[in-house]
Amino acid sequence: MGIFLLRRLGVMLLTTLCLTFVVFWLTNLQPNLEKLAKTQGNMRMTDTQVASWLEERGYARPILIKYGEWLGVLPGYVNVSTDGSVQARCLDDGMTIETAPRYCGVLQGEWGYSTVFREDVSDIISIRLGLTAKLMLWVMILMVPSALLLGVLAGMREGSRTDRALSTISITTTATPEYVSGVILIAVFASSAVGLKWFKGTATSAMEDANFENFFLPILTIALFGMGYIARMTRASMAEVMTAQYIRTARLKGVSFPNIVMKHALRNALIAPFTVIMLQFPWLLNGVVIVETLFNYKGFGWTLVQAAGNNDIELLLGVSVVSVIVVLVTQLISDIGYVYLNPRISVS
Repeated sequence: MGIFLLRRLGVMLLTTLCLTFVVFWLTNLQPNLEKLAKTQGNMRMTDTQVASWLEERGYARPILIKYGEWLGVLPGYVNVSTDGSVQARCLDDGMTIETAPRYCGVLQGEWGYSTVFREDVSDIISIRLGLTAKLMLWVMILMVPSALLLGVLAGMREGSRTDRALSTISITTTATPEYVSGVILIAVFASSAVGLKWFKGTATSAMEDANFENFFLPILTIALFGMGYIARMTRASMAEVMTAQYIRTARLKGVSFPNIVMKHALRNALIAPFTVIMLQFPWLLNGVVIVETLFNYKGFGWTLVQAAGNNDIELLLGVSVVSVIVVLVTQLISDIGYVYLNPRISVS
């Protein structure tokens, strides 16, 4: 297991470097840099002025050098103009060239400065990630037990009325996009036009004080979409396990049906759904953009949209790093979980 973890950590590190470099290269394409210069400088800047602005701030140098500075493995640039003004990557307010650090990248905890929010990227990500983590927690609490229950009940007796009814519900929820179910839920339960003003149509207040009234609708909207997929996977896995030879042997021995399901079938049936459940974490982190926008909940997905829409390069890079790490870590946890769910699976 130790060698497996070391090997996987090495692959994760290499994958992180490759993916972040791709995002870094895409965000530093010339049209994006020109747009950044005009946004931060003057929209009427000439091409010469744009080139000068990019040169002074280190954007005109080779991509590998800029990527190394962003990571923190290369020293930050220092440019001294003809009038004596200094532009340096590691130079903050109150610092001089002599006191400024040479390295100031991700490895040193310097994630850059957001040109839209006018804050440090690390502070923005920590706040927005905490808000989305709160949303993810309650979504998983509602979604996973409900989906597993639906899938197990449907798979226990394949082809029965219960199976057909629950499968129909699962397919319907999965086939309905979040922006459709969210609008329907708002119209029915939060709109004054219908009359059922049980919940609030916005989750902005839930950022500070989450309660059932302002937080349940976005949770339900996300949970309904993911619930059907997990339930279908659980149902298929459960139906396959129930036809296995050891299940037939347990029935011939007179073991009660509830004991067969709980003690013999359920553990093996959870292997495939466990993978799907772990994949929900990266989906919840970045895939709830529509729901966060619809309910005006300013979490991680909302921040991603703001960074991409406003060409906020540093913030977009920070969001991409967190997203890549979450995806890789959840995949590692799912692989390790295989071993504990089924002893027949060994790590080589």
